[in-house]
Amino acid sequence: MIHLVIGAQWGDEGKGKIVDLLSQKADASVRFHGGNNAGHTIVNHLGRFPLHLISAGIFNIKCQVFITNGVIVDLEVLNQEIETLKKVLPDFKKRLFLSPRCHVIMPYHKILDKLYEKTKGKAKTGTTGRGIGPTYADKVSYNGIRLFDFFDNNRLKEKLSVILPLKNKIIVGLGGTPLKLDEVYQEEIAKFKKIASYVKETFSPLMKLVATNKKIIYEGAQGTFLDNDWGTYPYVTGSNTVPGNINAASGIPAQYIKRVTAVSKTYTTRVGSGPFPTELFNADGEKIRTNGNEFGTTTGRPRRCGWLDLELLRFAVQINGLTDLVITKLDVLDDFKTLKIAIGYTLNGKRIKYIDCDSYLLGKVKPIYKIMKGWQQSTSKIKKFKDLPKEAKNYLKEIEKNIKIPISIVSVGPERNQTIFC
Repeated sequence: MIHLVIGAQWGDEGKGKIVDLLSQKADASVRFHGGNNAGHTIVNHLGRFPLHLISAGIFNIKCQVFITNGVIVDLEVLNQEIETLKKVLPDFKKRLFLSPRCHVIMPYHKILDKLYEKTKGKAKTGTTGRGIGPTYADKVSYNGIRLFDFFDNNRLKEKLSVILPLKNKIIVGLGGTPLKLDEVYQEEIAKFKKIASYVKETFSPLMKLVATNKKIIYEGAQGTFLDNDWGTYPYVTGSNTVPGNINAASGIPAQYIKRVTAVSKTYTTRVGSGPFPTELFNADGEKIRTNGNEFGTTTGRPRRCGWLDLELLRFAVQINGLTDLVITKLDVLDDFKTLKIAIGYTLNGKRIKYIDCDSYLLGKVKPIYKIMKGWQQSTSKIKKFKDLPKEAKNYLKEIEKNIKIPISIVSVGPERNQTIFC
């Protein structure tokens, strides 16, 4: 059975904790898109681990972990993660599978990413600077380099000899320093040798698990509204984040997905540029940021914070075919006297839905708020839904009423045991 865990907002919803939790009873976990622009922080009995490429399922020693072809790989970052995990986990070489079809983030991708943003000035999209967009652009324009290419040194060098002069012209044109072919080649080969033993075809073993009805957790890397087609374009990521991408990005037909769980905070955040209807610019926004430690796992940037947006969540339910919702960081709102939830938008005095907007229009909508009473007591040690304060239960029930799917889990802290199953 495939159980997909996906972000319902602009990422950073707490998917890492939920995948770590659910993977404890899984046979496999899969990263199927994105790159190290994703950042999932796992807190468990072994410590605190910010992961960017390896799925949170790695902490279950009986779980096979896959990085499939839809993921783009920074070899240096992957090496760092492997070395960190080796210190606390038994040898996982036999259970980590890295698809040879993965495209590789090369040094010029990261340089170009930053130069593009600098050149755009005020119109920048707020990328992580990790080279994600330029790598995906090379993938679809037939200029990509895959892990397959690293097994043939002559092939890799021949490809670089064609691609690098083209990239250098752009780098120099935008004011950067050109790269040297031999240096790039030698550095990347050295990085690849350290992870070469993990490169194995992922399709066949995954299909075998599907055929034998094993439990597979698919880990979405970014949120629904960063999807390249359905998100707030151009303030999005380079890949598709919706469930249908499982087929293209890992080979597994989407009809095998039996459960799609979305993760949402009790409020809304986003990093970088782009429209954000419920964003707060006052003391409430700063309080959420402080209480929730809202700083990016990948970039360290302070996240923009705002009230929960149910118009976004309703669209996430539709586009993803959600079966249930996980709510995280309920405890962050513990000391608010009153709370607001956006139940819809208006534009020029008329009701409008998310799907009717592009980024320009979404930046002009005004949220319609419902004001709710806060609970003003700690929830971080509560283990059962029935023990939550009345006002907290009312807040959660208001979410369910609006999105018309059940809340299955409520997280009240970063630890595994700070979890309420509904």
